[in-house]
Amino acid sequence: MKTATLPSLRVEPELREAAESVLQEGETLSGFIEASVRENVQRRRVRSEFIARGLASREEAKRTGVYVDADVVHAELAKKLGQARTKLQKKARA
Repeated sequence: MKTATLPSLRVEPELREAAESVLQEGETLSGFIEASVRENVQRRRVRSEFIARGLASREEAKRTGVYVDADVVHAELAKKLGQARTKLQKKARA
C-alpha cells in the first residue's frame, strides 16, 4: 500500500516543546502526531455515530410516541455501572 503525507504544520515553539516533553521512550514526534491524528479521527467518528443514533432514536420516539423517562434510563445505567464495578473488583482480587 502506498503511503501519503499529512500537511506540514507550523506551531509555536512552546507547543513543540510540550509535545516532545511527553514522548514515551522510543517514540518519535512524528509517531506521536500520527497517533494523535488517528485518535481524533476515531473519536470524531464515534461522536458522529452517537449523534446519528440519538437523532434516529428521537425520530423513532416521535413516530411511535414511545418515550422512556430519563429516571428509568439513569437507573438502568447506574445498575450496569454497578455490575461492571463489581466485576472489576472481583477480577482485581483474583
